Amino acid sequence: MRNSPAPQAAFHLLIRPARDYSDRRTVELEKAVLAVTSIKVPFNRPSFVGQELRWVTDAIERGQLSGDGHFTQLCNQQIKETTGARAALLTHSCTAALEMAAILCNLEPGDEVIMPSFTFVSTANAVVLRGAVPVFVDIDPLTLNIDPARVSAAVTGKTRAIIAVHYAGFPADMDALAEIALAHDLVLIEDAAQAYGSTYKGRPAGSLGDMAAFSFHETKNIISGEGGALTLTRPDLVDRAEIIREKGTNRSRFFRGQVDKYTWVDIGSSFLPGELIAAFLHGQLEMEPEIRRRRCGQFDRYMAAFADLAAEGAVALPVIPAQTTGNGHMFYLRLPDQQRRDALISYLKERGIIAPFHYVPLHSAPAGLKYGRAAGDLPVTDNTSDCLLRLPMFYSLGDQIEEVISAVTAFFRSGGR
Repeated sequence: MRNSPAPQAAFHLLIRPARDYSDRRTVELEKAVLAVTSIKVPFNRPSFVGQELRWVTDAIERGQLSGDGHFTQLCNQQIKETTGARAALLTHSCTAALEMAAILCNLEPGDEVIMPSFTFVSTANAVVLRGAVPVFVDIDPLTLNIDPARVSAAVTGKTRAIIAVHYAGFPADMDALAEIALAHDLVLIEDAAQAYGSTYKGRPAGSLGDMAAFSFHETKNIISGEGGALTLTRPDLVDRAEIIREKGTNRSRFFRGQVDKYTWVDIGSSFLPGELIAAFLHGQLEMEPEIRRRRCGQFDRYMAAFADLAAEGAVALPVIPAQTTGNGHMFYLRLPDQQRRDALISYLKERGIIAPFHYVPLHSAPAGLKYGRAAGDLPVTDNTSDCLLRLPMFYSLGDQIEEVISAVTAFFRSGGR
């Protein structure tokens, strides 16, 4: 370590005052950090893409660092305009947005909520925290989104809601799910953690159900370190959502001058992020079209590069659901079996390229067995968990994508074991 000044250089790059962080300076920072590791191409790199630091400085100068200030309101408006929702509320995480959605569903102990097992734990935790039961169903073998036929078969008299996860940024079949929800008077929630900027039949993710939860975690397209948002399309949910987000008080109405004092009126929690988070996020949201354009270009490059391997049956490539547009959030490969998947992960890691697998199915996890139940067998979920890996995708990936492509291709040309 004494021969490498990289950590100190990285620190100075982070604190150096700047009005604009170009790609060049972002890459300098990333290379300095990676110089002290054996990683050549990480799975993800958080990047400065616009004027994030300018807006963080602005937030400090405004004198309010607690939530729901100037930059929170800017972000709410930006998210509302992008999604086409009736309202958008910034939260400290997608987990918080999902927990707010579960409260808005008025779930009671014993109620059931249908969701895919192939998702992150927050989808299920939000339901379990209300005393309700997550009911896990299988996914479509092509799109890896929740299978509407399995959802329909899983509905019981206890079902209160459906949560559709837009896997890899491609929206689920929301029309089919909406028909099921309407027929059984169920709330339809989008877990759109990965889908900011995506569309379904010309409509933006976030406007396709009654509510939607987004993530701005550092692994997503648009980032603020931690962060999220809840969007709402039903007007009857908006006022209560504000109250739930503000610890169960009508504080937002007080600041708008609609009441002369605020008080505790409902259940809730502290779901707001601080203004520094919102200021950073505002800088990212300003650049959302460019971020999406660049990531979609990376997705297309991977698709073209591995077309021959797919034609040979060595891998399966992502299938884009009909009438959807993605946002370049993720690129994955599915291999024929777990042995070859794990071998490829190890092969890439030896060459300094990080390509992780994804979800461990919730229906077979210890907490899933304790708090939830599976609606029948879930063979597609189990197989996908065993055979899928994700390739590096991030804003500043640049020419390193060719290193990833070369390494993956070399693995298969050398026998793929």
